[in-house]
Parts: sequence; structure tokens; C-alpha cells
Amino acid sequence: MSFAAYKMMHWPTGIENCASGFITHSRADFVPPVTPIQTDELDSEWSTRRGIGPIPNLVVTAANILEVYVVRVQEEGSRESKGPIEVKRGGFMDGITGASLEFVCHYRLHGNVETMAVLSMGGGDGSRRRDSIILTFKDAKISVLEYDDSIDGLRTSSLHCFEGPEWLHLKRGREQFARGPLLKVDPQGRCGGVLVYDLQMIILKTAQAGSVLGGEDETLGSGGAVAARIESSYMINLRDLDMRHVKDFTFVHGYIEPVMVILHERELTWAGRVSWKHHTCMISALSISTTLKQHPLIWSAVNLPHDAYKLLAVPSPIGGVLVIGANTIHYHSQSVSCALALNSYAISFDSSQEMPRSSFNVELDAANATWLLSDVALLSTKSGELLLLTLVYDGRVVQRLDLSKSKASVLSSGITTIGNSLFFLASRLGDSMLVQFSCGSRVSMLSPNVKEEVGDIEGDAPSSKRLRRSPSDVLQDIVGAEELSLYGSAPNRTESAQKTFSFAVRDSLTNVGPLKDFSYGLRINADANATGIAKQSNYELVCCSGHGKNGALCILQQSIRPEVITEVELPGCKGIWTVYHKSTRGHNTDSSKLADDDDEYHAYLIISLESRTMVLETADLLNEVTESVDYYVQGRTLAAGNLFGRRRVVQVFEHGARILDGSFMTQEISFGASNSESGPGSESATVLSASIADPYVLLRMSDGSIRLLTGDPTNCTVSVTSPTSFESSKRSVSACTLYHDKGPEPWLRKTSTDAWLSTGIGESIDGTDGAPQDHGDIYCAVCYESGALEIFDVPNLSCFFSVDKFISGKTQLIDTLTKEPPKDSQKEDKGSEKVTGLGRKESVQNMKVVELAMQRWSGQHSRPFLVGILSDGTILCYHAYLYESSDGTSRVENSVSAEGSVGLNSTSSRLRNLRFVRVPLDAYAREETSSGSPRQRITFFKNIGSYQGFFLSGSRPAWVMVFRERLRVHPQLCDGSIVAFTVLHNVNCNHGLIYVTSQGVLKICQLPSGSSYDNYWPVQKIPLKATPHQVTYFAEKNLYPLIVSVPVLKTLNQVVSSLVDQETNHQTESQNLSSDEQNRFYAVDEFEVRIMEPEKSGGPWQTRATIPMQSSENALTVRMVTLLNTSTKENETLLAIGTAYVQGEDVAARGRVLLFSLGKNPDNPQALVSEVYSKELKGAISALASLQGHLLIASGPKIILHKWTGTELNGIAFYDAPPLHVVSLNIVKNFILIGDIHKSINFLSWKEQGAQLSLLAKDFGSLDCFATEFLIDGSTLSLMVSDDQKNIQIFYYAPKMSESWKGQKLLSRAEFHVGAHVTKFLRLQMLSTFSDRAGSAPGSDKTNRFALLFGTLDGSFGCIAPLDEITFRRLQSLQRKLVDAVPHVAGLNPRAFRQFRSNGKAHRPGPDSIVDCELLCHYEMLPLEEQLEIAHQVGTTRSQILTNLSDLSLGTSFL
Repeated sequence: MSFAAYKMMHWPTGIENCASGFITHSRADFVPPVTPIQTDELDSEWSTRRGIGPIPNLVVTAANILEVYVVRVQEEGSRESKGPIEVKRGGFMDGITGASLEFVCHYRLHGNVETMAVLSMGGGDGSRRRDSIILTFKDAKISVLEYDDSIDGLRTSSLHCFEGPEWLHLKRGREQFARGPLLKVDPQGRCGGVLVYDLQMIILKTAQAGSVLGGEDETLGSGGAVAARIESSYMINLRDLDMRHVKDFTFVHGYIEPVMVILHERELTWAGRVSWKHHTCMISALSISTTLKQHPLIWSAVNLPHDAYKLLAVPSPIGGVLVIGANTIHYHSQSVSCALALNSYAISFDSSQEMPRSSFNVELDAANATWLLSDVALLSTKSGELLLLTLVYDGRVVQRLDLSKSKASVLSSGITTIGNSLFFLASRLGDSMLVQFSCGSRVSMLSPNVKEEVGDIEGDAPSSKRLRRSPSDVLQDIVGAEELSLYGSAPNRTESAQKTFSFAVRDSLTNVGPLKDFSYGLRINADANATGIAKQSNYELVCCSGHGKNGALCILQQSIRPEVITEVELPGCKGIWTVYHKSTRGHNTDSSKLADDDDEYHAYLIISLESRTMVLETADLLNEVTESVDYYVQGRTLAAGNLFGRRRVVQVFEHGARILDGSFMTQEISFGASNSESGPGSESATVLSASIADPYVLLRMSDGSIRLLTGDPTNCTVSVTSPTSFESSKRSVSACTLYHDKGPEPWLRKTSTDAWLSTGIGESIDGTDGAPQDHGDIYCAVCYESGALEIFDVPNLSCFFSVDKFISGKTQLIDTLTKEPPKDSQKEDKGSEKVTGLGRKESVQNMKVVELAMQRWSGQHSRPFLVGILSDGTILCYHAYLYESSDGTSRVENSVSAEGSVGLNSTSSRLRNLRFVRVPLDAYAREETSSGSPRQRITFFKNIGSYQGFFLSGSRPAWVMVFRERLRVHPQLCDGSIVAFTVLHNVNCNHGLIYVTSQGVLKICQLPSGSSYDNYWPVQKIPLKATPHQVTYFAEKNLYPLIVSVPVLKTLNQVVSSLVDQETNHQTESQNLSSDEQNRFYAVDEFEVRIMEPEKSGGPWQTRATIPMQSSENALTVRMVTLLNTSTKENETLLAIGTAYVQGEDVAARGRVLLFSLGKNPDNPQALVSEVYSKELKGAISALASLQGHLLIASGPKIILHKWTGTELNGIAFYDAPPLHVVSLNIVKNFILIGDIHKSINFLSWKEQGAQLSLLAKDFGSLDCFATEFLIDGSTLSLMVSDDQKNIQIFYYAPKMSESWKGQKLLSRAEFHVGAHVTKFLRLQMLSTFSDRAGSAPGSDKTNRFALLFGTLDGSFGCIAPLDEITFRRLQSLQRKLVDAVPHVAGLNPRAFRQFRSNGKAHRPGPDSIVDCELLCHYEMLPLEEQLEIAHQVGTTRSQILTNLSDLSLGTSFL
């Protein structure tokens, strides 16, 4: 392997930064809700409750992922909750029945976000200004992003970079910096501050409202909303102001000019010096004048404790700043100060005066905070408790601070308030949560529902969505009685009106990080006979993730494996459909029945074979009723569905259609001679495909024309029309579909320029004549052979929207009649097409859209998706959005014309404000289109196991599910290609599905219930309430032994006695401690090894046995090892555990090695685990492995090889080396790879005949290893290592090369910056792909090729896969082109991001032999013309590149 590819497979989920701001809308876009009519039983106070008010967006970052969400709130009495109020997750509180996060956009940046802030221009609730997002990146890069309506995404408004040769002087000779840039913004948005290189302050000056670049025209573009922008920047050197060690800074409220308060330490101290040198911190307030670039000091405060680390600006009207330390909280403003001691370690500067104490002990280091009200802050501590800090004030004078306990929750990494009644808890260690809070001074204000919800305050998916869920890992330790109270329990002081808060979890975002370790095991429902790629979906990853009470086992599966209820052989199937039938259905019951439509069972299953059709009844059993029904059964069926509110079934076949009422035919239509007036040759036209949307059926004929069947609901009959507009145009149609714009309000109407206003829609539809408009509007989307797309309304078929080159897959689709400003690049495409050489044109000439579908799923704010499949297997997926362009009439004129408008039927109207933005489909492997393979089809589903989305059938089947308006793609590998798919809901199969494989097997299945699909991969979380450290897999019994640690409270006496060396029993230390200090409790981690077993698929896991460790003994490693018993000459598989005693620095390190046998013990049949052997060794035993039947143990600085006699471990060889502490040990054949915590890697070999371990080579550099593994490519062996600077390196052993110093030194083969700490590599054999099989003989290098799957601390997975040279060269030259060809979000450079980071240490750069698939995946998202152009410049073809990329993703689809 000289070359490799780096590919992300599951992106980071651990959220590090969160912020809220008006990104996609302004404050003025909120219409104040109509107050609900007062009823008698409600309190009179109810009417005075505060409205929800404008709700800002939520912006989160996880490593290099940036996501924007909009918060949707369901209020009581609003029009979307007609009928019974469905109480969502979290119950009913403050007039809100539910709140959820809806996805807006997602970006993968070429750099990890260090800090983030939202630049807000402020203004009142009527303000039209929008906010911008400021991101900072390592060293000193700053990007400002704003939301652009016209592209429905973020665009960069300014970039500021302070690194590189011309800014080298800012580092003042230093190479290492403890943290990246720290960013804060002025609350009124006048400026921002960024602290870089520890002492350089960059001031970003905001552009004032009047002076927008580019004049006035931009302000009109997005309805007058303009985002805050940065105008210029300058620098302040804090060293000149005599500051040396800056810890934090912030901008305070209530001054005319921006005022920055800086927390800094004058002289450093540490815990061992505190008795001599303590209150070393101070704060200084600087008034920042951005115009004069001056910064006078206006006030300061000294003698703050040395452990103060965070500033929190107090909002107006109080003003001032809170200084948060580990043991104290101080309040300071220009005129007044006060403090609060949090525990007994807090001392005042001069110990004469006593500090006020809080009523309970707490430590506040590593806390996060936000303001709920202007005088109440919410603090989230390091143990996950939520504390409420109240400022008791009079006027602007703060008299004292009150701290009270509240709920326990997730361990947070950030916290932000969203609007006036929600906050978001971001977490890297557990699931992040959206929580609603309500503040009241009386208990009676809460509605009774809230109290019942207390038990259900788990941060879990809504109960309506998930029936059988294991509780997730958020807010879950509400078990103690004192935590069950909903209210903060501060002492009731008479002079303060005690505020009480109640909380309700409204939504949560799944997180699988931080991944400490994982193992690869068989699923419960694995199929032993599977081969090839289908075999991969037998496996799953079991991961140790989370920490403390958020610790969990995450079970991850990349592909979905449905649970089979029954299966039947059915060769030659072409399609399946299920239809409803209810005979009793009358006209008037239509609208009332719509509510329980979901629960109606299907009546018939129609199966189309090669030359006939079968019909089955779907009652309790599936009975064939083909003979006794009037369905057309002599040939194959093309489509079947329901018309007229499920009163009739329509069946379409090649030469006609039938309308049936149950099993009786009511009407038959045949195509052919009847339409002979439409021109000669039409008799032979047969139906190719059909699309059904009640009461219309759209048919695509073999001569390229389309027909429309129009239903008449009054007498349930259908008439055929041939649209005249198509007859004349003679353009032949390649795909078409009907789209039913359902939902509470038709969405597409909003995009029309002359009819309905986006605000006034709801009332007008609800009010007047509800019945006809219940059905929404029906549209028809058509793709022509030329690649153009048009959308018509039905039944008039007047064109509403058209796009010339739909086939090229542009990022945005804009109506051709819309006048585009010439500055856009869309106009230049036509020129470039002529330039492209003629030689390459023919490959694209025959490309056309073969399948088209458009759908909008249920949901108040949902927007339609448009999906097209091209003949080469590319899938184009678009999401509709609304953009009011400036050239149209303004909003005011619209509202006037809306009063008098009749409807949408005027031919002049177009959906001018409709646009589509392209959505990337992750993880989707393209089809190889061969003539024999089944064509891909799109089947929509509304409710399969309560999920909605669509299924792609074909040779690479995949599920695409819709969550929060976001598509999640989950492939299904287990059955190979799938020819037909449909939903089935009956007695035995509740909301299930049927599919037919290409082998001719029909399977009736349900989706596995335990997994959550709203993640990059389906995940099931099993809460452990403890920290998992390492997991291994025992295949024979399907068991997972794992190390967990639980914090246990112990008194100081117990802790001290465990640290004392047992031989010489010192009792001196504890005497000089006071009695209350001796009885104070400390948390000490206690370790155990749990043997876990999965019960059934998707169910809870059982702990089969636990192996406790001794006190102060930490289990460091657990492995299943196979040892050769030298007395019986048989192999035994044992569980080996390596431990270490942690007893402080005065005691010599010791450890134990323990061997257990798993299985039935003949003496004691109950016990699953029995101890076989244990032995104490010097040094911590940090790694174990079995080497050709021997046990290799790394104990401290020694590596010893033992043989196993059945009762005893005897050392037979050792290797003494510089390793300080071995973090990982890998073995292939007789080669050993050792990764050290500080001394990089060593490569050893074991020789049986001399019984010796010998060093082959090592890396002479110093490297803090995280994980190591062998990478095998055919016959070449390489060594992979990841380090603490988030890099990976590949080394190789080449004793014949001169630079290897006669083979002593390992040579570098490649290096790469991953951007995340890689904690574990797993070596898995790559699958042979389609193009490999064609040209390689069995047993060649191509088959013996292994990739490394890795997991990181951010919750991401990826793999490193070997490439052959020709593919590597092709992809590398493509990668170099894409660096310039793709517009990168936030202006980041992908090449700079992937450079090896040595953090100031000397490092000789290695070869650049890894291609970055994160950059290459942008190629498929480029427009077709650009793809061809770039492939031509690289000197290859588009299909060659796409084949290489799809081979790579197929070869690494391990799960």
C-alpha cells in the first residue's frame, strides 16, 4: 500500500458550541398570536401569561459540522391543532403543547470550529435586521456568515485572517498555544472581540445600518432584511496594557460605547502555592472606541481568587459582570460588588470579613451559563446539575446573590437561551436537549399535566413516535426524591419573591460520541447464508460512548435490516401494490374520516408478474382471490391505487385501466382506437408508467405523450383527456409524476406572485368552504427527453414553472421566466457547453430522467421534495423553498391584489417565487446501470413503523427517511437488489412493508423498533449510568465484556487509607485534619467488568455477569485471547483483564493480570464466568494480546511474553524498551506493533526458535499515540498511528532503503490531519466490488485488501482504505482541481486543513499519499457540465471518476 483514501462515514455528533440568533428570519417576521378565548376553569392569571414572542434560530457546531435549526412551537388554540389537542413530548406548559427543532442547513467545513458567536444588531421586536454567525478557527481565522434567502443557505460576508508570514510577529516567538481564538460580541452588535495568540485582541467593527456595501439594491432583495456585517478590524496588543495571562473577557451591557471587561491573572499560581499566593486575578474594563481606535481603562477590580475562569455579563437593566470561579461567584460593576461562597474552600482575600455562603456545597469549575430572565442565570455544572442563580437587586444595586438547586440534566458543553421560554443544552457527552422553562411565583399557575410528566422527563423521542423505547441518556437521573420536585429549593427568604421554574424537555439531538472504544459483532437477526455485500449487514458496531451518568453503549448499524414476519417464493415479479377498500363510505363522511385514515387496514395486495397479475386479500391470512375478482389478470399491471377517498380502486395496465369497487368492476377504459383523432400511429401506443393522485391518474405512453384520467367524485367515474398543450409541442416525455399539495395549507400557493399571501392563507381556507379545499392542490411535474422540467397545474395543465436543464443538477433551480440578475453565473453555462470538446459529448447525449417524484410529508411547515433519477443512476434530490425576488411586486402591492383575486386559474400566474435547492444524499452508493439490473423506483411511505420518507428500490436499495425536514439515507444491503416495494398495514403486520428481491422472494417485514433513525446511521442507545472504557466481543457466545467505572462517594479517611502503602502502615496524615474534613465525601471511581448480552433485536441488553475490581484498582484493558494450553495441547479462549492499582505517587505501581473462562462451569452451573488465574505484576498492565497461542502483556515499561500451562502463566521472552506506558498493542502473524503514550511506535517480531522478541525498527520522533493498527494491502504491511494532535501517520519498514539507517528507522508513507482524536482502529477486509471482479484473478492482491475503520472522540466514524496507484493518481489530480473549483463554506482551504499539525515540534513533512474523500464528494454535487469539464482537464471521464468513488464506498460498506 503506497496510497490510501480517507473517507468519513458518520459525521461528528458531539455538539461543542451553540448560539441563538435571528439568522433565517428577522424579529419582525413573527405575527403576534391571537390570544385564545378565555374559558371559566382557567386561572385569571392565565390571561396575563407572557406570549412566546419572536423565536430565534439555533446554531450548533460539532467539530467541523455547522448546522442551523429553526424552532417550531405548537401553541394551544392555534389553527394547526384543530380537533383534540395532541399533547406532544414534555406535556402542556404555558400554552405550548410542543416545540421541536426543524433543520435548515448543514455544512461540513474544512476546519474545526473553535468558538462561535452570533452578531446581533439588536433593535426591538419590529426590527427587520438579521443576525450573522461569526466562526473562529485554529490559530487566527475568523469567518462571518449570513443567511441568504435566494440560495436558501449561508454565504460568507467577510473573512479575517491573522496568520501566515506577515502576521508571524503576533506569536512573539511562541509555537504552542493552549487554546484557539476566543470570540465574544457586544450585546448591541457594535463590535466583536477575538483573542488570538493568548494576548492579541482583534476588534471587529460592525458596519452601521446606513453604510451597507453595494448601495440600496441589496436591502430590497430579501424583503428589506439585511444581516449584520463586519466593516473593518484592528488589533490591540494586551501586553502593552500590562496584561499577561488573559483567562476570559466579555462585553457588558448598559454603556454608550462598547465596554470590554477582561479577566486576567497578574502572577501565576497553582494549587500547591495557594497558601502563600492566592487572590491573583483581576478584571479590567476598557471602553472601546472603534472610530478612534482607543481603549481607555474605565474601572477595574483586584484580588479575585486564582481559580476564577469565566465572566458572565449581566443583562440590562442591572448591568455589571459575574466572575465565576471554582468555589466562589463574584459580582462586580463600576459602583458595587458582592460575592457568594459555594463551599468551604472559598476564602475571602483578607480573612477578616465573612463571605455569604450558599445553602449547599457545590463546585463550579467547568460550568456553563446562560440568562433565563434579566436577573436569573441558569448554570450547568460539571456533574450535570442545573443551578439557578438569582441576583437580588434594588434599582441597579445588586445586594446579594442567591443560588438554588434545580433539575439534574445532561453534562453540557454549552447552553443558550432561545427566545423567552426555551433554552438549549448542548453536550459532547450525551444527547443535546431543547428545554422549555416557565417561571412563576405561585405553584397554581402550572397546569396539572406538567406534574404528571415528571416521570417522563427523559430526553427521549416523543412517545407518539416511539412505542417501545429504552430510555435515552438525558435528564435521566431524576430518581432521588429531592430531585423530583419541579421547583428550585432555595431557602424561603421573606424579603425576596422566590421565583419557581418548571422545565419540560421538548426535543433532543442524538449524539454517539465520545467513542472511546468499539467492537464489531454479529447482529441478533444475522443471516448465516448471506454472501458478498449482503453479508455485511450481519454485523454491527458496539461502542463505548458518553461519560458518567450519560455513559451508554451505542449499537450502530450502517444498513437497515428489516425484521421478517414471513417470506414466500415468488419468481418473475415486476411490481406490488396494496389498496384500501371500504364499502360503507359515504360522501359526507369523507372529511371526518381523514383523521383515522392511518389505521385503516389494506384490503387487497396486487402482484404483477411477467404476463399475468395476482390479487390477494390482506385479511388475517393472505388468500389468493385472483379468480373471483374483476381485476385485469391476463397481463401485467403497471400501477394500482385508490381514488375518490378510497371508495374505488384504479388498476392501470398496458392497454387500459379499470375502476373497481371492492372486487367488482364499475368502469373499464381502453387506450388505442378511441383516440384515433390524435394522429396516426397512436393505436399502438401503450402505457409505460402511471402516477395516481386522487382523483387524477397521469399516464405516460410509449410514444412519448401523456394522458390524464380525470375522476368525477359525484358518480365515481373517470374520463380520459389528452392534454392539447402536449399534442402541439411534440416533445417526448421521459418521466412524469403527479404531486398532491396536501397538509394544513397548500404550500405551493404561497410561491405564486399574484394569488394568495403567505400570511393570509390559513384563515381563508379554514373558514369558507372547507370541503373542496381539504384535498389541496394537484400539480403535475414532467421531464422531457431534452432534460427540461416543467410543472403544470391539474386539470388545466397550464405551465407554472419550468427549468431548461434539470438534468445537469444545478445547485438551485429557478423558474426560467424569472429575470436573474446577470451577476449570477447561471448565464455562463450555455457558453461553456459549446466550448467543451465534441469527443466527450456523446456519453451524455442519451442521459435522461427515468424516474421523477415529488412529495411533501405531513407537518405544519413542511416543504415539498423533488427527486429525479437519471439514466446513469445519478439521483438528483431537491427541496423547494420560497424566495421573494426583488424584481417582482413588493409585498404591499401583493396584499392589495390578494383581496380581489379569484384563484390560481388565471393563466398568467406562475409560481415565480418557487425555487429548489439541491440536497446531497449521504452514504448513497450509485447503481451500476447494466441492462439487466432492475430499474430504480421511488416508493413513498407515510407511515412505516411511524416513519415517513421514500424507499429506493433497484440494485442498491436504500431507505430515505424524513426527520425535521431533513433526509436521512440508510442503505439496505441484506437482500441484494429489490425489484418491488410497498407498504402493508393489516392485523398481523402493523404498519409494515412488503418487498420482492431479484431472486424472487417476497418478504413481509417490519422495521426494527429499537433504533433511532434520526442520525447518520441507525443507532440504539443502551444507558449504563456509568462510564464505559473498553469493550471486546466473544463470538462463540455472542457476549460483550466491557469495562465500566462508577463514581462512589467515600469519606476522606477511606480515601487516605487506600493511598497508604499497605506494608508500612502510616496513620500520621489523617490526625491533623479536622473532624468535619475527615467526613467530607469524595467521589472515587470504582471499576468492574460487565458481561453484556443482547436479548433480541432492538430490545434491552442484559448484564449476564459482573467482575468487580478491588478498591483503588482500575481495569485498563479487557480482551478475549486464545491461548495454547501446553499441558493438554489444546487452544482455550479466555477473557483476559489487565488492571492497575492507583494509590498516589508514593506507592510503587502494581497491576494484576486476570484470566477468566466464559461458559458453563461444571462445578457451578449458574456461574457464567469463573476465574482461572490471577497474578500480580510490577507496573500497570495497560495492554494484552495473544500471540500464536502465547499471552503478550505490557506491564509498565516491560513487554513480557507468557506461555499458558493451564494453571500458570510463565514468562518466556521479554523486551525492555523506552516505552513509558503502552496504549495499544497489535499483532499480525508474528509481528507486533506497540504504540506508546509519548514515544511513538515500535515494530517488533517474535521468533519461536530462539524464543526471543526483537526490535525490527521504530519511529525516532516523539509522538503521543492514541491508537495503532496494521494496514494490509495485498502483500505489503504498513503501520498506522493516530496522535494527540488529531493526525494520522502511516509508516513502513524498509530495511533495504538507505534512509532507514540499516532498517532501524520506520519510514513515513503518508500523513494526514483528521481533525479529531482517533481512539480506535479496526481492521476489516474490503469487499471486492463490481469493477474489481471483472479484471482480477482470485487470490490476487485485490482480494487480500484491508481497510481500517476508526472512531473518534467527536462521535464520528471514518475509514482509511488502500488504493491502487492508477486510481490514486486520478483522484489526487481531481482533488487538486476541486480545491479551486468548489466554493468552500466560510472560505476555508481544504489543503491547509489536511496538513500535518506538529504543534511547534520539529517535524519533517512526509509524502502526500492520502486523498480526501470529504473534498472528492463535492464532485457529484457539481452541475453536469462542470463535472465533464473537470474530468476532461484531469484527463479522464466522468463515469470513470464516479465508478472509482462508488467502488470505494461499496468496498467499505462494512455494516
